[in-house]
Amino acid sequence: MKQLTLKRQMADYLHDYAATQPDQEAVIFAGQCLSYRQLSEQVNQCAKALLANGIQKGDRVAVLCTSRPEYWITFLATTQIGAIWMGLNPKYRLQEMEYVVGDAQPTLLFALARFENDHYCDAITSLCNSFDCIQTVVALTDPIPNAISFETFLRAGETVNDSALAERQATIDTMDPALLVYTSGSTGKPKGALLSHYGLCFGAEVQRRHFALKESRVLCNYPINHVACVADTCCVNLVSGGTLVFQERFDCSAYLRAITEQRLTMVAGVPTMLLMMLDHPDFDQVDFSQVELIAWGGAAMPVDTIHRLKRLAPRLLCAYGMTETAANTTFTSPDADLVELSETIGRPSPYMPCRIMNDKGKECEVGEHGELQFKGEYLLLEYLNRPEATGEVYTDDGWLHTGDVGYWRDNGTITLVGRLSQMFKSGGYNVYPREIEDVLEAHPAVDMAAVVAVPDARYQEVGAAFVQVSDAGVITNETLRDYCKQHLANYKIPKTFFIVTELPVLPVGKVDKVALKQRALSQRKEPA
Repeated sequence: MKQLTLKRQMADYLHDYAATQPDQEAVIFAGQCLSYRQLSEQVNQCAKALLANGIQKGDRVAVLCTSRPEYWITFLATTQIGAIWMGLNPKYRLQEMEYVVGDAQPTLLFALARFENDHYCDAITSLCNSFDCIQTVVALTDPIPNAISFETFLRAGETVNDSALAERQATIDTMDPALLVYTSGSTGKPKGALLSHYGLCFGAEVQRRHFALKESRVLCNYPINHVACVADTCCVNLVSGGTLVFQERFDCSAYLRAITEQRLTMVAGVPTMLLMMLDHPDFDQVDFSQVELIAWGGAAMPVDTIHRLKRLAPRLLCAYGMTETAANTTFTSPDADLVELSETIGRPSPYMPCRIMNDKGKECEVGEHGELQFKGEYLLLEYLNRPEATGEVYTDDGWLHTGDVGYWRDNGTITLVGRLSQMFKSGGYNVYPREIEDVLEAHPAVDMAAVVAVPDARYQEVGAAFVQVSDAGVITNETLRDYCKQHLANYKIPKTFFIVTELPVLPVGKVDKVALKQRALSQRKEPA
């Protein structure tokens, strides 16, 4: 297998570029720019402030924030001193925040007070009252009750000298954990995947080579609790010495403007995002002349959409990866034809060994369906607090179970055919039926619930919920939808609800989801 030369941790790339290209644009946000020198100085200042606040190696630091410079500064500073950074999605409801905070036990919380119409002060107060682990809350922008301002926090770093920072950095091993990302399993219970410094650096360097941009100018608007944000976008761009353009959420108009105004060289997203941009009324006004690459992952791209994208950029790329791999692991060819782009996830990177195994534990022949598995030190270290889950995700000989089923094609590309679990992707987000079912079944009027995925033109897949109640007249579809909005992020909320008095079951007593899916497909155009 090919070898790569890597730095010890992600912040090392930043500080090296600050020395070699100090005036290069590192970060652009809301009309403001930070050079590599300025970003390096701010990251060091934040790292010293973390030390002044007593953050120890291995402590968790949580960040409730959108995709903006403060998120990136706290990530680089936290990992630079050997603490473990974790993002909280502003779309989370309190119940979801409580779960991950209770599991991770962060020592310090950076947070926004609000974003658009969402206000977080009450949720932050509730978290602090519920979990003694949170010793300090830092308000990144607007004031938060009982929190210190970001400016006050940073000033505390003035008591820490450069040698103390260097001394802490010297204690960090490349295989130490750096990033904690929560990803749900088939049970719907989120698991915290611990990713190492090595995994992030290795994955970023591999992706940089496959993206092969002459100049990296990319936009990041993903949720910060997602590897697509931290690893696949921000870390890859940093390793490339490029420029990051931050936007706090996906907005078609804003993204399209940035392509022209910020001279983006790469446009990337899940297929839903690219489809929405192509269909936007401002699309014809966009200048794609600087764009070298359009890339997507997370779901298949329709053939007619690929034809449209081919007219916009010299290269298209489809990639595949997951949280546990810390990076994309398969990539289509630079000269990929329509079949490769529309029917495959490309080939495994030569730096990332891959095999496909059948249910008898044998490697699959061409055309034979089996589970994709990967091997390497870059993969997740463990699931936090879940040694059994960690043991189950690896085979006895050290290969990672992905849970995804596919097959080799004659030319060495891979076609995905499904997932071992019932997880589905909606707009690029992983959605787990059991998590939604648990929420619905907590409603006092609901006896049982079953959620299945159905195709959707915009989001690829959406949920259809079948809810069993004793009295069909006591609850309505809107009541269920509003209830879900209180407890789930919006992308998890089923698009269709069916209220029934009895769910079909198999002879073994399990709910017959095949029958439910057939019913959902036959009735999905009818009003919910």
